[in-house]
Amino acid sequence: MKKDTTYRSLISTPDEEEKNLELSLRPSRLKDYIGQKELKENLAVFIKAAKERNEPLSHILLCGPPGLGKTTLAHIISNELGVRIFVTSGPALERPGDLAGILTNLSYGDILFIDEIHRLHRAVEEYLYPAMEDFHIDIVTGKGISASTLRISIPRFTLIGATTRMGLLTAPLRNRFGFVGRLEFYTKDELKEIAMRTAAVLKVELTEEGAEEIAKRSRGTPRITIRLLKMLRDFAQIKGSPITKELAEESLKKLGVDELGLEKLDREFIRLIIEKFNGGPVGIKTLSTALHEDEDTIENVIEPFLMTLGFIQRTSKGRIATPLAYSYLGYKSKKRQESFF
Repeated sequence: MKKDTTYRSLISTPDEEEKNLELSLRPSRLKDYIGQKELKENLAVFIKAAKERNEPLSHILLCGPPGLGKTTLAHIISNELGVRIFVTSGPALERPGDLAGILTNLSYGDILFIDEIHRLHRAVEEYLYPAMEDFHIDIVTGKGISASTLRISIPRFTLIGATTRMGLLTAPLRNRFGFVGRLEFYTKDELKEIAMRTAAVLKVELTEEGAEEIAKRSRGTPRITIRLLKMLRDFAQIKGSPITKELAEESLKKLGVDELGLEKLDREFIRLIIEKFNGGPVGIKTLSTALHEDEDTIENVIEPFLMTLGFIQRTSKGRIATPLAYSYLGYKSKKRQESFF
């Protein structure tokens, strides 16, 4: 049995190979991380100071739209400090006991990374407070009048929380983080650099113009840059061609990704507001029902980039399509629409 276990450990399954590939696409050091210059500079100071004092890093909250590199930064911080990182998510921690099991396995200086931390259950969140501040947890043993509380000390650790919905964090949790870093959308030059780096890792031939075309349609998001590059790799492989500007334009058109990076769902979202709701305002619940998409997808995936482009506005009464959206999709802007601005 022991021999079989050793033998099997030397075999890479397809899932493991895919996971290793995904990890290789992520930079492992801060100097290799592209973009977010100001945030990187601040993190470099905190990391260096913590290493010089031989102390754990203060708790860090990373916020921003999906796909900008929050998880990657958490792993980079772990690598820079030379400590272990334990990864979980808010929805996965259903009971305080789930969190207690992780906290009691931490060593001094380790990192606990909680993705989508705004989705923590209230009981779990309150259980986290003393662990963050005083580095102890209270476990209740027994029931009824025989119940007692057992206080367990835990090693000093660093909590890194990631959220796409900063406004949903409770004030007590938010105030317990020593540093809050916001990730911004990337520039086209930064996305082009990411595309070229990814192509080198994937061993794909990508021209400068092809990388520029991918960057232009990536919605300011590295995750989308990598996703588009992987799809274009298939087109290039079948055609026996490098990924050129022409191949990128032709293939992305077939995939429904336009010059601004808008996809079918984005355009349908705008058309829905314009055609069915006369340009708005219209509430998020109504849009969710009409579009057959959940509210989180609309608020976290669709709307941020459309707002960056100036295509929609959020008002107290609901979402409104702007004249820019009318013009981009070829609609004639209505006087009624203009009265909202």
